Order: sequence, then structure tokens, then C-alpha cells
Amino acid sequence: MEISLPANKKIYFASDFHLGAPNPAVSREREKLIVQWLEMVEKDAQHIFLVGDLFDFWFEYKHVIPKGYTRLLGKLADLTDKGIGISVFIGNHDMWMDGYFESELNIPVYYEPQVFTLGTKKFYIGHGDGLGPGDHGYKFLKKIFRNPVCRWLFSCIHPVVGISMANYFSRKSRASTGQELEKFLGEDQEWLAIYSREVLQKEHFDYFIFGHRHLPLDLTVGKDSRYINLGEWLNYTSYAVFDGNDTRLEFFTEAGAKLGQQSGVQDLVQNGR
Repeated sequence: MEISLPANKKIYFASDFHLGAPNPAVSREREKLIVQWLEMVEKDAQHIFLVGDLFDFWFEYKHVIPKGYTRLLGKLADLTDKGIGISVFIGNHDMWMDGYFESELNIPVYYEPQVFTLGTKKFYIGHGDGLGPGDHGYKFLKKIFRNPVCRWLFSCIHPVVGISMANYFSRKSRASTGQELEKFLGEDQEWLAIYSREVLQKEHFDYFIFGHRHLPLDLTVGKDSRYINLGEWLNYTSYAVFDGNDTRLEFFTEAGAKLGQQSGVQDLVQNGR
């Protein structure tokens, strides 16, 4: 898919909002912050990519969606009504989307990584879960969760029970894997970097854009090719922006930027450029 980029326009990327976590009060403040960010980028955004795990859990029944998130959903509707393109990718926490974003918000939803030509640059974009070496247990579970029969069986559970149960397991999953996701493994061991290098053996891309890792990263993976991980909004409030020439990582809040400096992530971002 090709998206033109007029002069003075930019393309933005963000992921891993995990709205709903760790509780409604904290999530609501983060939701307000995300809406502030959307209002900021609105002035020059040609397109906005939201690359998975917008919600800590999301399941669309035929006539029911999870309660809440009205500020974000309303802002997304406002942006598309104004002609700003938005694309959403499912993540491992919100893979059960089924038409609501398309019909109500005019936003396409992608279930697998996609190739985009943005301006003159070629992008490979996806959430990142289940890609690269290892993690065979999750890859098996992902096939089960994405199976239409399993999804139908879950939809037969009353939303009061089904959503409550899913929220519990979503929190438990994030608690058990959160610290592992936040550890930098080294440029040679980062599995999405490994995956990017494998893809480059077959086809050139200027940028690989992923989420899921919860670390803002900007790593060189080949000649004139970079892997950028978007980080998350639980702590870093990080995002990426493409101006037609270069893609760079930014932090929306001073606290996020400070955390990046303290953890050494800022060095990984700077070294990628």
C-alpha cells in the first residue's frame, strides 16, 4: 500500500497503550495523555499507525464491546472525520477485533504485518508478537486464540463473565512477561532484529516498525535498514515520527525521556541514527 506524504506533513507511529491496566483510574489518566498526544500530532499528521495492544484486553461480541475508552475512541473518530488516515494493528492483548473499528471509526484493522510505501521509503509494519526465533509456547497459544472455533466458543460466554475472566488472565500474563520484555537482549539477540535481518535476505526495507517489546529501540539491521521498536505508554510514552526523510523516536513526556536516559534506552535510540 502506498501513502503519499505532502510537504510539511508527517506520519506517526505508536503502540502498546495497554488501556485498562493496571486499573481504571490510572488507565484513564494515561488515556487523557494519549488524547493530548493525538491532538498535538493532528496539526501535521498525514497518517497515524497504532501498532497493537491499544488495550490490555479487547473482545468484540456481535453486539457488545468492552466498557470504557470513550475519550480515545471519540478522538479517533474525530481524526478520521477530518480526513486524517489511521491504521490499527492487532496485538497479543487485543487480537479479537471484528469490524467495530472499520464500521464505526472508518479505521482499517490489520491482523498480520503489512508492507507500506510511505513517501519514497519502504516500511514493514506489525505488532511483532510471534515473530522471530523461539517463544514456541506463545506461538502455539496464538494459533488457538486466533482459531475461529475457539473465538466463537468464547463469544458464547456472557460478557460479564467472559470479559472479567479475560481481564484477569491478561493482567496475569503481562505481570509474568513484563520484566522480560523490558530487558535489552543485545543487538545480536533481539529477536525482532533477527527477524528483520531474515526478511532483508529476501527483500529490502528501509524501516521495520514494531511494538510489543516495550523498549524504545532504534537498531541498524542492514545496509540502509533500521529496526525501530515503538516502546510503550505505561512508562516511556514513546512514539516514532517519519518526516519523509528520516524516522526518529520521540518521548511525549519529560518523565518518559528521563526514564529512557536512566535505563540506557536513549543511547540505543541515538546509536541507531
